Amino acid sequence: MRVAVAGGGPGGLFFATLIRRADPSIEVTVFERNRADDTFGFGVVFSDRTLAGIHEADPVLREALTEHGRHWDEIEVRLKGERIRCGGNGMAAVVRRTLLALMQARARDVGADLRFSTEVTLDELADYDLVVAADGAGSKIREQLDADLGVEVEIATAKFIWFGTDYLFDGLTFVHERSPDGVFAVHGYPISDEVSTFIVETDEASWRRAGLDEFDVTQPPGTSDMITKTYLEKLFADQIDGKQLLTNNSRWGNFRTRRTRRWHTLRTGKASTPPVAFLGDAVHTAHFSVGSGTKMAMEDAVALSRAVAGSPSDLGAALTAYEEAAQPSVRKIQNSARPSLAWWEHFGRYHDEFEPWQFAYHFLSRSITDARLAKRDPAFVAASHRGWVEEHGAEPLETPFDRAGWSVPGRLVTVSATAAGVPTAVLGSTEETQTLPLADEPQSGPWGATIAAPDSEAGLPEVFARLTDLAGLGTAAPVLVAVYGGTSLTRTLVCEQARMHDRLPALLVDPESDRDRALTTVLAGRAELVGVPA
Repeated sequence: MRVAVAGGGPGGLFFATLIRRADPSIEVTVFERNRADDTFGFGVVFSDRTLAGIHEADPVLREALTEHGRHWDEIEVRLKGERIRCGGNGMAAVVRRTLLALMQARARDVGADLRFSTEVTLDELADYDLVVAADGAGSKIREQLDADLGVEVEIATAKFIWFGTDYLFDGLTFVHERSPDGVFAVHGYPISDEVSTFIVETDEASWRRAGLDEFDVTQPPGTSDMITKTYLEKLFADQIDGKQLLTNNSRWGNFRTRRTRRWHTLRTGKASTPPVAFLGDAVHTAHFSVGSGTKMAMEDAVALSRAVAGSPSDLGAALTAYEEAAQPSVRKIQNSARPSLAWWEHFGRYHDEFEPWQFAYHFLSRSITDARLAKRDPAFVAASHRGWVEEHGAEPLETPFDRAGWSVPGRLVTVSATAAGVPTAVLGSTEETQTLPLADEPQSGPWGATIAAPDSEAGLPEVFARLTDLAGLGTAAPVLVAVYGGTSLTRTLVCEQARMHDRLPALLVDPESDRDRALTTVLAGRAELVGVPA
């Protein structure tokens, strides 16, 4: 059996190593369009909790991280002069060039043929029994296939750019600064004893006001945006002790989340085209705030090598088994990445709205609850609770709510609803607490407005316009807005728009909420109240 791997990144190299180890009779050739020591970007980062399967398959990554990487346990959030840390987040990072060199050596050791500065087409690979497309988000192999893979691409609204710096962060660090043009944020982490990765995000309006849209994007790959480099070095000078930013094809972009239904083809219109299996960014991406695309590609390589080695004579069955093994974990990561990416699309609002303690809690609880966060770092969660109590005088769910003549003694309330799930009233929890009617239109006396969250983010502008109309009712404005339906993400975004933009208190109606989730919602400032069905 002869296998061609298009792409000599970590995913392609790891597959080549694993399949040769599993069956040395399989001939493997890796084709990489760049030179052996070329690389774009600076480092790769991994969470300790996610590496067991990769380490079990082959020790190359463990050895790279142990001998050449940097390790840490705490995440640091810097905001408005404060530095807040949360432990229990074991991670490690390594220089990408170092990792590639070690993986190249490992692949050669097991007999893979590595050919650099060689870009190949499908027609040139017709004599191979299997083509593995590991050639990244801009996959040429994918573009050459006349096949419906079920591809969906979502483009984020936030802008990002990738630098390095000779300032050494202690660990994963998030730095937020407001310039006259807007709010900019850094994802920084050390990758060696000399260099840190330095990723910057901002919204498009701030990017344009800062004049950072002047870079000529038609320039060939490799040219970096020096205007942005100068701007960011000045903005973050105090945070990095006046150190410099390092460039490597550093230019602004919008993150693209790629989802693909099918990860392989057996035949295309050309009978001579061999079966093709895709892995890594060629078929899926997830925002870098929740994990490593490198880690996902290497996990794909584990699943693909096992499937092919287990059924080399029936590639159809092998590639189907590969998808069944690898796709569920990728979908899980992508689903958790969307709320995280949404956070980065709105972080400027959170920067202005929250005190540092609540900003950090809001950020770190965007995908886990208070109880799970407390298992990682009890002291961080306890400090967040103290911040709330100092401001409100009681724990979050025991804090009274009082507005426009209507009040409840706590933030977790019971909501009645129609059979279709439309809220109709917030039920009084004591004899002294009045029931609050919920309706589409203004009512006499205290009332709450019902807002149906959309099923996708595309429907948010229409809902946001209604919130603005409600806020403009003056004395007839509702006591609160009760947000229901939609998805967990759209409900949260509607609640935050109501309370942070239109200054309308938000009641998040969540049929699946328990006390832990409700506590997290209130303490994070996502909604004033959480409602559960009667």
